[in-house]
Amino acid sequence: MKSFIDVSKNSDFSIYNIPFGIFRYNGKTAACTRIGDTIVDLDACQKSHIFKGIDLPEDIFHSENLNSFIGLGKHITSPVRIRIQEALTLGGALDNDTFRNADIFINADRVEMLLPLNIGDYTDFYSSKEHATNVGMMFRDPNNALLPNWLHIPIGYHGRASSIVVSGTDIRRPYGQIKSPNQDNPEFSLSKELDFELEMAFVVGKDTALGARIDVNEAEEYIFGLMLFNDWSARDIQRWEYVPLGPFLGKNFGSTVSPWIVTLEALEPFRVAGPNQEKEVLPYLKTEGAKNYDIHLSVALNDNKGNNKVIAQSNFKYMYWNMCQQLAHHTVNGCNVRIGDLMASGTISGPTQDSLGSMLEITWKGTRPIVMPDQSERKFIHDEDAVIMQGWCEKGEIRIGFGSCEGKVISGL
Repeated sequence: MKSFIDVSKNSDFSIYNIPFGIFRYNGKTAACTRIGDTIVDLDACQKSHIFKGIDLPEDIFHSENLNSFIGLGKHITSPVRIRIQEALTLGGALDNDTFRNADIFINADRVEMLLPLNIGDYTDFYSSKEHATNVGMMFRDPNNALLPNWLHIPIGYHGRASSIVVSGTDIRRPYGQIKSPNQDNPEFSLSKELDFELEMAFVVGKDTALGARIDVNEAEEYIFGLMLFNDWSARDIQRWEYVPLGPFLGKNFGSTVSPWIVTLEALEPFRVAGPNQEKEVLPYLKTEGAKNYDIHLSVALNDNKGNNKVIAQSNFKYMYWNMCQQLAHHTVNGCNVRIGDLMASGTISGPTQDSLGSMLEITWKGTRPIVMPDQSERKFIHDEDAVIMQGWCEKGEIRIGFGSCEGKVISGL
């Protein structure tokens, strides 16, 4: 396929992508997609009758979030995506002067991208074997790094939805209780060990009733799409508080998400098999076929002096527990899920030093500092440092991506 809109070879937003987001421009807030460096106003498309024949409610795209659109179901949202794709191809419905002058197209630099969802609930999993092993080696017995349940169950915890923010939002360094090993009592202090976590998140696309379960082989029907996700972590606060109930203030001060939701349909060409699961899983977690995705991931650290360094290159395909298993396990006890809920993968680390998904691992608790281009060192993230995550898939001429997931750390008050 080829669009009549110019798209650079390395763009995340080719004709094969057609992601969904929410933009604000000239006082208007509405749903949109993006191709190359062009934002496509979907509300204007609907008013121009591009979706004629598809059963869409009036003004469905004139909204501050995508929840209602997602809630229409894939039998509606998938044809909408295909119709947009067809309209943007060379000679397609939008390829004429009438529509070029209908305020449908806006340069991406001129709009503000917003958080595209009303996120009611957020769950963070812990599904990278390499990450779980590294953390276990650092903080427990290196010979028994994985806890006994890890190979049997997708571990997760309920996070804080209210502090999820869109890419470009500053993250304030948090305060909390911190206790060093040589201290008898904790102190109240700013976090000195602020970290990022390289993650992907999937968006729940269908409601379930309380008491209902999602079958692992039907889980993809409940997943609308994926987003890049940075689950910021204050390691020193987390270390003191996490026993016995797990993360709390060390995690809930902020998480950053990319503004674009890439659909499972767009990701279909990039399906791959996940890692071999060492223990036979219980029947409700058994999946068939390729359930992981070959999504290249990178993390760059940028300080306020113009120094920039790529510090990690990983891949979503490394995930030991796939999204279908995560969602099936999440609901096997009857927990209900709702449209717009976000489920994050947990830190995505690979098998090599350059594929580790957190500063904690990259610097091995600060013992192997990162050296920046100006020779300054980073054990953890400094104030005014920005963490920039990228994710993309590529096969032959087909390339799709997620845009940037970026957040800058500012000093605590």
